[in-house]
Amino acid sequence: MNSISIILPDNSVKSFDHEPTALEVAESIGSRLAKETLGVKINGSKEIQDLRLKLKDKTKIELVTTRSPEANEVIRHSAAHIMAQAVQRNWPEVKVTIGPVIENGFYYDFDSPFTFTEEHFAKIESEMQKIVSAGYPLVRRDVAIADAIQTFEKMGERFKVELIKDLAAKGEKTVSIYDQGDWFDLCRGPHVQNTSQVKAFKLLSVAGAYWRGDEKNPMLQRVYATAFGDKKELELHLHNLEEAKKRDHRKLGKELGLFMFHEFAPGMPFFTGKGSVIYNQLQALMRDMYREYDYQEVITPQIFDTQLFVQSGHIANYKENMYFSKVDEKDVGSKPMNCPSHCLMFANEKHSYRELPIRMADFGRLHRYEKSGAMHGLTRVRTFCQDDAHIFCRMDQLQAEIVKFMDMLNKVYKLLGMDNYKIYLSTRPENRIGSEELWDQAEGALANGLKELNLPYTINPGDGAFYGPKLDIMFVDALNRPWQLGTLQCDPNLPNNFDLKYTGEDNKEHRPLMLHRAVLGSLERFIGVYLEHCAGHLPPWLAPVQVTVLNVTDRVNGFCDELMDLMKANNIRAEFDRRNEKLNFKIREAQMQKIPYMVIVGDKEAEQKMVSIRTRDGQTHQNLTVDQFMKILKSDIENRKLVSELQKVTVPAESKVESANGDL
Repeated sequence: MNSISIILPDNSVKSFDHEPTALEVAESIGSRLAKETLGVKINGSKEIQDLRLKLKDKTKIELVTTRSPEANEVIRHSAAHIMAQAVQRNWPEVKVTIGPVIENGFYYDFDSPFTFTEEHFAKIESEMQKIVSAGYPLVRRDVAIADAIQTFEKMGERFKVELIKDLAAKGEKTVSIYDQGDWFDLCRGPHVQNTSQVKAFKLLSVAGAYWRGDEKNPMLQRVYATAFGDKKELELHLHNLEEAKKRDHRKLGKELGLFMFHEFAPGMPFFTGKGSVIYNQLQALMRDMYREYDYQEVITPQIFDTQLFVQSGHIANYKENMYFSKVDEKDVGSKPMNCPSHCLMFANEKHSYRELPIRMADFGRLHRYEKSGAMHGLTRVRTFCQDDAHIFCRMDQLQAEIVKFMDMLNKVYKLLGMDNYKIYLSTRPENRIGSEELWDQAEGALANGLKELNLPYTINPGDGAFYGPKLDIMFVDALNRPWQLGTLQCDPNLPNNFDLKYTGEDNKEHRPLMLHRAVLGSLERFIGVYLEHCAGHLPPWLAPVQVTVLNVTDRVNGFCDELMDLMKANNIRAEFDRRNEKLNFKIREAQMQKIPYMVIVGDKEAEQKMVSIRTRDGQTHQNLTVDQFMKILKSDIENRKLVSELQKVTVPAESKVESANGDL
């Protein structure tokens, strides 16, 4: 055989007299690297292949090791096999089905004659640890389809037999099986070298799941778990899971009385008076940005003749996500996006190159069908509104518009304490409209814009919109979870579909470029994400109730009412808790409602016309004049400060103790 060349990430070459595996390549570089190798990525693909795969000549590889960001994906794949082996060691009558890796973990579906509960977890984990400690090598073997069917039929593993027969129907001649000790499973990989490389794991929960997601099929037991290459990673993940439960926006929304759902409108949230405050304050923030960055806000219809969506391309590319009805014997649809209506508005008038860019903003309500199983609180709903805008510009203006967009986004995110975010350039999807030339221009323009701004970004291949490539802003929250919120989408296709034109400097007609952009994205989704990020502790300007007045005794109610009148006159959202309860109880209730400021009024305060302030972080500030407090309060709110000025003041420890006892 001729020499086989394998190309490494630095473009150096390793030569072999046979087709080597990724592990052999690692061994040729060094024993430490070989020990740490878990898998391989080939020819620039993101997919991780098994380290046992034979590599063809001139293959360019990137080894996945225990130090790679993708390491846990391989570890979890093998941990699923370890869990299945442990279950069958404990209960041989249980049959196995599939065990895929999912985000932050994995699961395995079992056909069990009994119902698994979390009480079984300790026994399973104990057996898993024995398998890990044994350090069984994972050995791959390719088996003829007929032999594999015969093997699993003898074992009574009917689900595996069904999977193998499906592969045979697709033309496969062999299947891959992985052995670990005396146990084996049907699997395509990738897998670690041996079971001892799974350093840390934890079973999390159990649920029912139909085989292949079809309710006509048997109900299986789905055990969820996670695994890591390091115990500290697992401990941090488990801590974050517990913290995520406390921060769940559905839980916070109920406790704080912000929103609700009803079976008469599935996936369509109702915002209460308090929740609407947050909604309206976010819109007010964006309206201020629109004035600063020269946007015009427009209002457009919600229902259109379906011919609009035929022209826009939504019927061909987005129909399954839309709602339709009939009006006057005509087919109509609720708009899933604002862009087609903005195209109609642009086309309604003649435009000169001097007018561009034209920036249209729209808080119109949108409707998109989501499957019932996909809906999740506010973060996946069927009706929502976005801080949506469309920019019609010339190609030579694109660079400046990218700068303006990122400047606006930075300003808004910094104001909200959201400094940690990443930028992804999502390129052409398989299902798309428009010529390849237009896609080349649009993708190139976005990439060049980011490079000129010196902004780091990651290519996200195939994840663009059907009409154009986009920049996706991935916000990383307090628990290190990524959320896609803001976006800038470069669209050369809709202007073509709607025959949009402007008169150029040469007095000829030209086609504008259309940019779709949002900073917050869906307000519903943003509120859900932001509640979890800040654990419900909203900045004072965004809080539904900014101040609660707490009386120590009814004798001071007159002064409390004066304070309430003053705050309402200054547009401050305040409540007076006049209940006949102990002060500590009222403080605790206010803290549970995450109210930024508590004004505590006793006989001394009422007599001297002073106030004692407790912030929700437990700091206390005594003997403030009403004017002093109002000045700080108005500054915090009007300047949209992330943290109250009062929380920046160092407070003596004894003052905190006094306030905790309610002795103010």
